[in-house]
Amino acid sequence: MPSAVRRRFALPIERSIRRLLRRLLPRLLPRPIRAARYYAVGLFSEFRVPLVGFLLLVLVGGFMYGEVYEAVRGDTVPLIDRPYIILQLMILEAPETVPPEGALVVFWYIMPVGFFLMVGLGAADFLNLVFNRDDNRNPWAEALALTYRNHVIVFGAGHVGQRVIRDLVEMDLDVVAIDNSPSAVAKKRLGEMGVPIIRGDGRLPETLEKARLSRAMAFVACTGKDQANVEAIMKVRHSNPQIRIVSRMWDRQFAVQLEKFLDVDSVLSSADLAAPAFAGAAIGVDITQTLEIEGVAYSTMRLTVARGSFLAGSTVGYLQTEHEMDIVLVNSAGIAAVQPSRDLEVKVGDSVVFFARHERALEVLSLNMGRRSSPESRADAQKRSGAERRSGAERRSGAERRHGAQQRRGGQDTSDREWTGPERRSGPERRSGPGRRSSPGRRSDTT
Repeated sequence: MPSAVRRRFALPIERSIRRLLRRLLPRLLPRPIRAARYYAVGLFSEFRVPLVGFLLLVLVGGFMYGEVYEAVRGDTVPLIDRPYIILQLMILEAPETVPPEGALVVFWYIMPVGFFLMVGLGAADFLNLVFNRDDNRNPWAEALALTYRNHVIVFGAGHVGQRVIRDLVEMDLDVVAIDNSPSAVAKKRLGEMGVPIIRGDGRLPETLEKARLSRAMAFVACTGKDQANVEAIMKVRHSNPQIRIVSRMWDRQFAVQLEKFLDVDSVLSSADLAAPAFAGAAIGVDITQTLEIEGVAYSTMRLTVARGSFLAGSTVGYLQTEHEMDIVLVNSAGIAAVQPSRDLEVKVGDSVVFFARHERALEVLSLNMGRRSSPESRADAQKRSGAERRSGAERRSGAERRHGAQQRRGGQDTSDREWTGPERRSGPERRSGPGRRSSPGRRSDTT
């Protein structure tokens, strides 16, 4: 009965504990020690032929020498002494003079030749590992990468790749870089950040496996070649369907297709990234890259309140309520107020940072400069800029569309009161008070 209880309860618990220890103990060790283990295994694979050959000569040769010696002379050679005798024969330090028996003389001549052959193979492997310029492998970086989990793989260690890696490291994330021929500057900078570089083609499965793709949480393709990025993404998605993929693309149209058909989480076009910065620099404002949520583009902008602007003299609360802009910072007379009070009054010359829909942010900028843009001019500007904006129906999520369909079936009003004018539009039910001033840009919703 005790043995049955042990088989049913104790043995499964013991096996579970052993599996848990095998998984946890390596993680408890410092990363350099874990990397040294992988590095030793890698070195053994490089020199496995001479090492295995040497061990076979010593052990098998020693065993055979003892058996032949006993058969010829009738004396037994202890097993522990046989490998030592073979080592003596290899380095030409024989334990005795050349024996008269021919079977033993064979060992006197074969063992030195076998020893020098193994030494030569080992030396050739060593020279090939150290001095072969065509082989850009870095065994220690590969061993270090094998210790990573939930890390980010960055394909391309150029100027963009280095900045991406730097920001990821500052976020306290583990990063592994892949580059076929990293520059000396890249190797120096990444070495200072402690980021291993896997030297190889990131489009090859074996290179991706060296970067521990199966355990990575994200893959960033940021080389300067669209074709290389696409080929790498295809391999990555096939190898790890769950990984998050972000790609850099030059061609915006190509980027849209890539995001749609290859299930890429985010495709960033260089033109889209640079355009807001160039446009803002031309007129002295800062515009961030647009952030798209549920098909609607949002931007953050910093501008200086001009004289005669509708911003001057208004409170933060009024601007946020009436102009659909979320003011996150007001810098007045060198004093910056983050998340300012709704009662704070904005003055001429103040720097204002606000978050709003991209179209609204451009309108606020135009109105601040004394211009008033019409819907037609905004549409023409969007068409010229090549911005691909979706219609209001496309912006709405699936849940909103289903809700609207239910309202239409119930005979309810399903008008979309989405604000697009320079000021908040008033609906038919909204009455203008005696103190409310109507503006040419204010219009009522149409159903």
